[in-house]
Amino acid sequence: MTDRERRPADVEFLEARRVRLVESVAPYVSPEQRRARDREWDAAVAANPALFDGPVAACAGAAWDGPGSLVLSWARVTYRHYALRRVPGARALPSLFVNVVQPADDGRVMVVRMSASTAAAGRWQLPGGSVEPPEAGEALDASDLRRNAARELGEETGLDAGPEELRMWVVTRGENGGVGVVHLASPRPESELRERFEAVVAAEREQGREAELDRIAFVRSAAEAAELPGTHADYLGPLVRRAAVRIVHRGPGRGM
Repeated sequence: MTDRERRPADVEFLEARRVRLVESVAPYVSPEQRRARDREWDAAVAANPALFDGPVAACAGAAWDGPGSLVLSWARVTYRHYALRRVPGARALPSLFVNVVQPADDGRVMVVRMSASTAAAGRWQLPGGSVEPPEAGEALDASDLRRNAARELGEETGLDAGPEELRMWVVTRGENGGVGVVHLASPRPESELRERFEAVVAAEREQGREAELDRIAFVRSAAEAAELPGTHADYLGPLVRRAAVRIVHRGPGRGM
């Protein structure tokens, strides 16, 4: 890809105006590799019983089919597929995920921290998650990605943005080749963002569960994001930097 833009931590920005998704087939896994994968997965579940082996769409490739038009190939796997990353000689597909840049009305970006019950405990990132595959025989398209992003935003933070309120902004590629489709949301008051998040955490606690996120923060720059204690998603700093530049040019409270 000749027009990709390098950023720190080897994160790439793929400047796609359109995304087309094409279903592919997951790579062959030998019986020996499957057994090794399952041992790795069982060990991970023993360490964190909250993990589950649900269906997920993995990224099988990315290629341009025209100016600004990106084709993402995807394959149906389950979460245990990614345990292949710890099996010597095995090939694991990169992850395919969506996330949301949610600004406050003063121009800062909301970032979130994963709780102890998740596979990435303590990691700061944007609201979002892995893409769920459609039913067998059904296609996956850009509108499905928006719906996934809106659902993740609602489940994690309590914000009720509809898919039509989100706009695809950019595609990132980073750690292990993982591809993220980034969406923009309209600015909201910080007080509303905090209130909605606290309501989600309280509702989960009442059900005897730990919420997926345990903290939110608001940052105006990549430097502020870097000061947050704990690990960070590789795309976090580059995306906060890019969002800050956009907000400066357009002005806070005027949309993204």
